[in-house]
Amino acid sequence: MYKRMLVLRFPSEITDKPIVCSLSREYNLCFNILKATILPGHEGIMILELSGHKKKVQEGLKYLRSQGVKVKSVAQEIRRNDEVCLMCGACTGVCPTRALYIDKETWEVVFDPDNCKGCGLCVAVCPVRAMEIRFAAEKLLS
Repeated sequence: MYKRMLVLRFPSEITDKPIVCSLSREYNLCFNILKATILPGHEGIMILELSGHKKKVQEGLKYLRSQGVKVKSVAQEIRRNDEVCLMCGACTGVCPTRALYIDKETWEVVFDPDNCKGCGLCVAVCPVRAMEIRFAAEKLLS
């Protein structure tokens, strides 16, 4: 089973179309919508976990792009500003996927973007806002 964590951006002119449901029906893929802000007439953003056979996932992503949906991995949208991070570890206590954890040898906070699900909890607890989520819709994080 191949799995991808994605950020989908829907142009305003297609937010009223049932595009995502075709992933299941036409490509035999499973999807889990983790967060979404989709309003008619506005750009829509969705964080989606997509799984299935690798070839079918690639076909499904091609379909989404052909419909005008911009597709990025969650890892491309979430970053840690290492120049700002104090290595305090506050984020590690709230990270549900262990994308943020403390290295037992160096005592530094490690960020593994491949494990990140884009929940935004780390942003809320970081005292210096070292974690950055670059989603365009602020409402997605509330």
